[in-house]
Amino acid sequence: MTNSKRRKGLTVASALLGGVLVLSACSGGDGDNASGGDGGDSSQSKVDEAAAKKTSEADIKITPKDGSNNASINNSAKVTVSKGELTKVTMTTTDGAAVQGEISADKKSWAPSVQLERSTNYKITATAEDSEGREAHENAAFTTVSPANSFIGNFTPEDGSTVGVGMPVSINFDKAITDKAAVQKGITVSSSSGQEVVGHWFNANRLDFRPEDYWKAGSTVTLKLALDGVEGADGVFGVQQKTVTFKIGRNQVSVVDAKTKQMKVMQEGKVVKTIPISAGSPENKTYEGQMVISEKFKETRMNGATVGFTDDDGKGEYDIKDVPHALRLTTSGTFLHGNYWGADSIFGNVNTSHGCIGLNDTKGANDPDTTAAWFYNNSIVGDVVVVENTGDKTVAPDNGLNGWNLSWADWKAGSAA
Repeated sequence: MTNSKRRKGLTVASALLGGVLVLSACSGGDGDNASGGDGGDSSQSKVDEAAAKKTSEADIKITPKDGSNNASINNSAKVTVSKGELTKVTMTTTDGAAVQGEISADKKSWAPSVQLERSTNYKITATAEDSEGREAHENAAFTTVSPANSFIGNFTPEDGSTVGVGMPVSINFDKAITDKAAVQKGITVSSSSGQEVVGHWFNANRLDFRPEDYWKAGSTVTLKLALDGVEGADGVFGVQQKTVTFKIGRNQVSVVDAKTKQMKVMQEGKVVKTIPISAGSPENKTYEGQMVISEKFKETRMNGATVGFTDDDGKGEYDIKDVPHALRLTTSGTFLHGNYWGADSIFGNVNTSHGCIGLNDTKGANDPDTTAAWFYNNSIVGDVVVVENTGDKTVAPDNGLNGWNLSWADWKAGSAA
């Protein structure tokens, strides 16, 4: 791989941003696509190649495609596997309701046994084993079709959930909104803390709400959707009438310093743990800025091809099907995750990744004593990770749940109220 090869950032809405999951692979900010770290045996291309040889040959495919909108409610959901057998498939709505389904007799496919509902966010998690018993994992999320003359807002966080202090209310509409003022008037977000909460339109489909500073720990946030009959676009009316509440947990903000290669985990403003890390290599720097954890996966697949890291044959430079303790930071593919394929010596010493932030871990995600396991188990969706001293640009505020990178004045300027 030469230094002239550039990464291609792919940005799509995440599962928490409108009920859709996006790319499961490392990507950071601007930088060359060259593999490797600061030199020697820490070369990222070498460690990724070694990891790929140890991973499962089972290849899981989920339809509809990850991130699909307006998916059919009739027989569209399906999971298949080649070079292996399915061992477990779960399908749920974002409310946590299970969707019944069955694995076929030959263990090569799975499908739901009931018809899907309109305007619903679904998530599928699948596990398979190859002939040597090695596991592969795949995750996907999609939103089913809504009537042509109506719109709905897919929102996060979920009703009754407990989230971190950085979690915005993020609403993704399934139709482009042309009368933003009318729609925003039908939505209110308030906090028991008394903090002022303001909406910001990133585009015609996405509206986020947040206060000037992080939510107060222990507070309760209420989202009211009074959109039934509201005309959001010509001849397109809202149908939702719903109240959602969620709790803000303890205040946890972690600061990653790519220069010292250490992460300080702070709760209520006090450092509770310092963890050695390996961030993006000089060729593939990690974004800087405030990033919010939007998803957690005990294990997931990361394929370089999904974010532009490809070899001459078009295949991904890496394809690791069991990345442990993965926490999503951006929709374009930046994760903070466990790394079992890198030498122990790189953590705290060398930045080697393709843009993600790696923590020392073991294969299988079953050792609770690794630093990656500790951070995963002590983190919740909505916690903040601040990344500093990478030398790259600040992450875009709409790349994930990262609107905190806008000033309060710029945030308020995006309101239609």
